[in-house]
Amino acid sequence: MILYFLSALVLNANAQTKPEGQFKYVLHKANTRGTSEIAWLLSYHTFSFSDYYDPERMNFGALRVLNDDRIDGGKGFGTHPHNNMEIITIPLEGTVEHKDNMKNRGLINAGDVQIMSAGTGITHSEYNYSKSEPLKLLQIWVFPNQQNVKPRYQQKNGILKNQPDNTLVKVVSPTDTNALFLYQNAVFSVGKFKKNYKLNYSLAFKGNGVYAFIIKGKARINGIDLDVRDGLGVWNTEKISIEASEDLQILLMDVPMID
Repeated sequence: MILYFLSALVLNANAQTKPEGQFKYVLHKANTRGTSEIAWLLSYHTFSFSDYYDPERMNFGALRVLNDDRIDGGKGFGTHPHNNMEIITIPLEGTVEHKDNMKNRGLINAGDVQIMSAGTGITHSEYNYSKSEPLKLLQIWVFPNQQNVKPRYQQKNGILKNQPDNTLVKVVSPTDTNALFLYQNAVFSVGKFKKNYKLNYSLAFKGNGVYAFIIKGKARINGIDLDVRDGLGVWNTEKISIEASEDLQILLMDVPMID
């Protein structure tokens, strides 16, 4: 979310990196993520962030940050800066109250998705709009393919609200006008699948990899079993196979495999 100036509990986060057939993968189990915890915030970091640092977990291609945050009622992050990063926020439960120096003010509800292209620089704040109920969200940073662009803000209201079963909804894309735009050849999609549903996912751009994050339920991807909040990055392939081992909500982050 921001470069928290917090003390962090750092967990052993050594990932498994193995080839299986022609594809390669890295597996990040939920309990290997780094953790930042203060009175009003519990944040799990898939990749190095804040006081959590693991040189083996800096990024997955263009995917730099994947934070899984729980914020207490009425609390949040005061005004802080960003630059040259694509920042995506996906509320899972509750409502984010957003303000920025581009005069954007408003609410981001569960079912909505927001993106900011920080470019030459933005400042913003994010708070839990509820005074009593916790806010749960994912915040994701992606390296852009253009530097120092004019900062921009975009939000899609209700794009994930009442999502039908056995569908995959594209939420971020550089080419699909029904999704949020970003400065990168990356596509984010959210899938909602009933138990035993199967599909093949084809990667969006040649040379991309895909990082799958289990929001709810369990899945098997290319024969690898994943539990809730596990992450699996797959590359050196054109498609992956997904099977819902339980009713499943999954985030697929299809990104260039840059260093």
